[in-house]
Parts: sequence; C-alpha cells; structure tokens
Amino acid sequence: RMLLPDTVGTGGDSHTRFPMGISFPAGSGLVAFAAATGVMPLDMPESVLVRFKGKRQPGITLRDLVHAIPYYAIQAGLLTVEKKGKKNIFSGRILEIEGLTDLTVEQAFELSDASAERSAAGCTIELGEDSVAEYLRSNITMLRWMISEGYGDVRTLERRARKMEEWLENPSLMKGDADAEYAAVIEIDLAEIREPIVCAPNDPDDARLLSQVAGDKVDEVFIGSCMTNIGHYRAAGKLLEQVSGSIPTRLWIAPPTRMDEHVLMEEGYYNIYGRAGARTEMPGCSLCMGNQARVAAGATVLSTSTRNFPNRLGDGANVYLTSAELAAVGSVLGKLPSVEEYMEYAMRIDSMADEIFRYMNFDQIAAFQEAAADGKKIAAQEIVEV
Repeated sequence: RMLLPDTVGTGGDSHTRFPMGISFPAGSGLVAFAAATGVMPLDMPESVLVRFKGKRQPGITLRDLVHAIPYYAIQAGLLTVEKKGKKNIFSGRILEIEGLTDLTVEQAFELSDASAERSAAGCTIELGEDSVAEYLRSNITMLRWMISEGYGDVRTLERRARKMEEWLENPSLMKGDADAEYAAVIEIDLAEIREPIVCAPNDPDDARLLSQVAGDKVDEVFIGSCMTNIGHYRAAGKLLEQVSGSIPTRLWIAPPTRMDEHVLMEEGYYNIYGRAGARTEMPGCSLCMGNQARVAAGATVLSTSTRNFPNRLGDGANVYLTSAELAAVGSVLGKLPSVEEYMEYAMRIDSMADEIFRYMNFDQIAAFQEAAADGKKIAAQEIVEV
C-alpha cells in the first residue's frame, strides 16, 4: 500500500514481489543494509518475457493464468518437472509480463507473487496508468487514515502520500524497449485457455489441465494465503450459499488481512461459511506457512496457497494448487470436478462478477475520507512543529 510506481524494493520474504515497479527478495542482513543505506548490490540478470494476448474466456480465473505460465513453458521445452536434469528458464531471471494492462494492482500481485514459485529473481508487470492511479488514490486516503488512527511515523506516512500525489499530477510508467532482448519469449493466447489449469501434487511447476486430473477425491480444501484477495472469499461464499447442509470436505478459510475479515463479516459471508461447516482461521498465512495448523496426514487437498511442496501442508498430503473458485467447487463436490461441472458453477460466479470482485478503494469510503482529512491536518501541524 506504500508502493510508488517504477521503484525498486526489497524485503526479507521470498514473496516480496511488488505488483508495481520491481522488488528483489533478500536475506535479513542485505535487507537491513538496503534500509540503512538506500542501496543494495545487485547483478542484474536476463529477463524472460511472458506476453499474453487475446481475451480471457468465461470461467477462467487469474490463478489459471498464473499456472498457464509454467504450463506453456513446459509445452515449449523451457521447463521440466523431473528434478534430474531439470530445466527452468525462469530460474534466477526477471519475469516480465505484458498484455494484461486492464488488471487492477491487487490482481497484478497474484501474478507477481507467484514468480517466487518460478524461482525468478524478480517480476515486473506492465500495468495501465488508470489502474495505478486508482490504486494510489486509494492508498493516499489509507495512509492519512493511518495518521488519524495514531500510526507512525507521521512524517514518513505523509511524505509517501505526497509522493503519490506528485505522481498523480504527472503520471508516467516505464515500458520495455521495443528492441529489448530476452532469454526467452513465451506467448500465451488467452483464447486457447478454455479450462482451469492446476498444479498437481506436489510441485508448483507441475501444471496440468483440469481435464487431466478431474475426478480425484478431495478430503480438505484451503482458501487463504497472500495469493488471495477479498473477491475470492465472496466467490467462495456465493457458491457455498447454494449448498444445503454441510459440505463433504474439511474447508479452511483464512483471509489474508484483518481488514478483509472485517468486511466479509459485515457482508455476512462468515455466516455462510459457518453454515457450511467451514473452519475460519485467524487472518494471515495459516496452512500456507507450513508450521501452524496442518491438514490430516495423507489427505488430498485443494489449496490456494503459494506452493505445494511435499509435507508442507500436512504429512504425506497430496496438494493441488488451484484457484479459489475451483477450490470452492471441489469443497462442495468432494472431488476435482469435470470441466463441465466446474463451468456450471463458474458461470454463476461470472454472472455476479461486479458484485463479487469489488476491491477496497478507501478514497470512495466516507469514513476513511473523513478520517484522512483529519490525518492530513495532523500531519501538516506536526511537520510545521518540526
């Protein structure tokens, strides 16, 4: 929420993958060095360009596009699942993504976040100026709301809000050169993706079409992790709302933030989860972390988590990585659905897309607007006093 466009960042988690600009995860010592000095040593690697084209098909989610990247790389001979003599064109390189300029910044994070599972050094996504401007206007309001709520440092928060306002006065975004050279270029035609793509147990590189794995019995389902946003939980709720009685699987729900949890409670979704027998976890990493709650030993799981390494979610568990929508369908049916079964449910979600996939634009929420106005006054007074 404090990001500026076209800037370079770092962080101590492997999923420090900014949706704007570019970021490079690093060890705690190097992160501390960068924080203290404002610089960090980098050997700039080559890039791999993933270029999407065409129009996304009905029922196909952004998570399916995340998994389309390794799927198409496998088809092109640029990635192998087998560990012996493994090929991975993304390893240690920058993943550049083009052709999805209509994404919101929240949606773009789902793609940049997953670059960690590609073993990429970093990721950058071409976004539209309107999407970035919408995000910054929301964030300016949120930062000043934070000031009004007593968060600090006041000067740091206000300084960042003003930097965002400066960008909005003269918006511009960097783009790749037309004659740029890449280690590889992967073209993905969205018109060709007509069914969900999952990553099979237990390797995030093992991307397969749903039709290749349909029918596998499902014991547990996890909808959570930093790969999700509030829209995914609304979509799951809309599907679960149509179920009478309890579902045949053990369903875990863990929104990524407390703010998401609060909004979902206000909108009544937690009541829906409760009626379906879902287990709601404290917002945060939950099962994805691998050292908190665990699924049953040997369970077959559908998960929206970042990765499905062996034994991470549970001892001997077989974990498929899927979209939240597919995971919700699997929780209701107790199996990986056929493409036809999935599409029947997905069409219902598509018909409610405007209601479901609403993101929190704080500049459009009256309570945040009023508090932000107070926060701006507080900041102005503190800066004058200093």
